[in-house]
Amino acid sequence: MRSYKTEIDPNNVQRTAFLNHAGAARWAYNWGLSRNVDEYESTGKRLSSIDLHRELVQLKKAEVPWLCEVSKWAPQEALRNLDHAFSEFFRRCKTGKGKPGFPKYKSRKNGIGTFTLGQIIRITDRTIQLPRIGKVRLKERGYLPTDERIINATVSECAGRWFVSVLVDAEPRREMGTEILGVDVGAKSMAVLSDGTTFENPRALIKATKRLRMLHKAVSRKSKGSANRKKAVVRLARHHYRVACVRSDAIHKSTDAIAKRAAVVGIEDLNVAGMLKNHKIARALSDASMSEFHRQLEYKMAWAGGEVVKADRWFPSSKMCSWCGEIKGDLKLSDREFVCIWCGFEADRDVNAAINLRDMAVGSTVSACRLGSAGRDPISVKLLTGQEPNATEANGLGG
Repeated sequence: MRSYKTEIDPNNVQRTAFLNHAGAARWAYNWGLSRNVDEYESTGKRLSSIDLHRELVQLKKAEVPWLCEVSKWAPQEALRNLDHAFSEFFRRCKTGKGKPGFPKYKSRKNGIGTFTLGQIIRITDRTIQLPRIGKVRLKERGYLPTDERIINATVSECAGRWFVSVLVDAEPRREMGTEILGVDVGAKSMAVLSDGTTFENPRALIKATKRLRMLHKAVSRKSKGSANRKKAVVRLARHHYRVACVRSDAIHKSTDAIAKRAAVVGIEDLNVAGMLKNHKIARALSDASMSEFHRQLEYKMAWAGGEVVKADRWFPSSKMCSWCGEIKGDLKLSDREFVCIWCGFEADRDVNAAINLRDMAVGSTVSACRLGSAGRDPISVKLLTGQEPNATEANGLGG
C-alpha cells in the first residue's frame, strides 16, 4: 500500500460539503465512543464497528436523518477508526508499553477533522471525483496515480487549505544506490554524511519565532468569540503551517538524496524524548525533527530494498576517533572539531561521527577499527574528512 497526498482546490459548494462530511464523521465517532462506554459499564464488553454501524443505520432513519445528506463512508470509516483506537488502547494496557491513552471525544474547537471516502473514486490529470461531492480540482497536476487500484481517499484541512490523501494498492519501488554511508543527525546541521556532505538545517521555527510571538499577541488581544479573533487565529495557523512546510521540505529533500545514493546507511538510535528534557536545547532539537528524519530515511530505504543499520544507543559515535578507535571521554557539546590526543587525527565533529557510523554499518567494532585503521592512506583520509592529513597520519602512526 502507498498513499499520495496533495492539495485540492474546492469551490464554495464543495467546501460546505467537506464541512458536513467532517462533522458527520466527528459526530459518529463521538456517538460510537459514548455507546461503547455505556455498553462496557453495563455488560463489561464493547461493541465492534460492525455492531455500531448496524445501530447507526436504524438510528439514521429515525433520529438523525441529516446523516443521509452525506456519504455513508464518512461515519462508517469513523467507526472503524474508533474500533482501531480501542484495539490499540487494550493492546497498550496488556503490554504495559507507553500510556494507555483511552479514546477521547473529538471537539470542533480542536479542528475541523478528517473524513474518509471509498468505493467510487476516479482520478484524472486535473481532478479527483469523490462520492456525493463530485469532481474536485487538483492544485498539483499529474501527481496522483491514474492507473492503480484505489482503496480510499481521506480529505483533511489545515490552516484553511484542503488536502486529499489517496491510498492505492501498489508496492512502492525505487532504484537502490551503491554506497555505504554513515549519517549523523543533529541540531546544528540536519545531517552530515561520512563523505563530508552536509545538509543544512533551515531552523524554520527559530527564524519564525519573532513573527509567531507577534501573531500570538494579536490573538490574545482580541475579544473571545469575535470575528477579529477568528481572523487572527487563521493568520497564526497559516504561519505555523508555513514553518511545518519549510521543515518538511528540507527533510524530504535530504532523505531522498541519501536514499538515492546509499545501499546501506548507518544511523544512531537516539533517545529524542530524553534529550528534549534538557530545556536549553529542547527548542533546537524539536526544530531539527530528528525522529521524523529517521522515519523518512527508513521507509525510503525500504522502498529501494536498502538497509538501515542502527547503532546502539550508547555507541560513542562522536567521542570515538574514527582513525585509531580511542574514545575521548571529555568531549563537550561546544567542541565542534574533533582532535584525537592519541594519534593527532583532526576532523569535523559530525564528520567523525558519521565515519564511525559508516564503519559500524559494515560490521566494524572498536577493535576492528583499530586493526583496520593502518590501512587508511592519506588520500582516503582526505576523501572521508575533506581535510589534509596531519603529520602523524602521513607517517603512518595513526594506529
